[in-house]
Amino acid sequence: YARETNPELSKDNVVSFNNTYSCGTSTAESLPCIFSHFGQEDYSSSDAGRYENLLDVLSHSGVHVLWRDNNSGCKGVCDRVAYEDVSNLPVPTLCNTSECFDEILLHQLQERIQQNNEDIFVVLHQKGSHGPAYFKRFPEAFRRFTPECTDSAPQNCQKETLLNAYDNSILYTDHFLHQTIEFLKSMSGQYNTVMLYASDHGESLGENGIYLHGLPYALSPDEQRHIPMIAWISNGYSASFGLDQQCLKKHYAQPYSHDNIFHSMLGLFGVETKQYKKDHDIFRQCFAATKTQ
Repeated sequence: YARETNPELSKDNVVSFNNTYSCGTSTAESLPCIFSHFGQEDYSSSDAGRYENLLDVLSHSGVHVLWRDNNSGCKGVCDRVAYEDVSNLPVPTLCNTSECFDEILLHQLQERIQQNNEDIFVVLHQKGSHGPAYFKRFPEAFRRFTPECTDSAPQNCQKETLLNAYDNSILYTDHFLHQTIEFLKSMSGQYNTVMLYASDHGESLGENGIYLHGLPYALSPDEQRHIPMIAWISNGYSASFGLDQQCLKKHYAQPYSHDNIFHSMLGLFGVETKQYKKDHDIFRQCFAATKTQ
């Protein structure tokens, strides 16, 4: 992309899996699917509701699970684990009268983590670049591309201004993810840390006259299904468990999807269950031989 919308992550040692696709085209559809053991082809909301999900499996294995939300809730995924809605906290530097910016997800997170002595899995559910009001998704300091669309009906805006607002929101997500990595580095004395970021769906910005998201999957354009997925692995985790980060970078263009997340998380935590599919684990191929046998 010609614009520099990832200036901070570009300096972090991350792997961007650039050939990744979503399970659905909306939050309500994708979120339960991400944490389900069902793949996109087999997934249905009714089936997912009758089975335990990734959070449940990790919890049963002794991992403390915490879901922090700055979006529209967990769609039932976190019903049996610790949950915090941080979307309206009274923190003036991070919130306004209508919503909070995504950095609120890191607010007092260290204190929450230090209340436990267990392994911990934290979900930070961002607002991200959710439309239609892209111009509301970032603080003033990230209003770099102007003029921007300030209409909640994106079809009323000129293409350039709509892209400016959206790119500013991406710029802020870049900053948020960098801050998350810095937070994880600060916890390296206590934990071997890993971050996996994935969007729940893509977004149409006027291509072929289509805007926003949520079209039926079979009819949806690539823009609503092609998503970012980014991994950051601490040196401590790599050293402790033999994960070769250079190996991981060689696989950045492999075709992945939300289907891989359930199995990849179980693999990172070393959880054994009959639902785990090693061929769906993104990281398995880059562990030392002793880990993968």
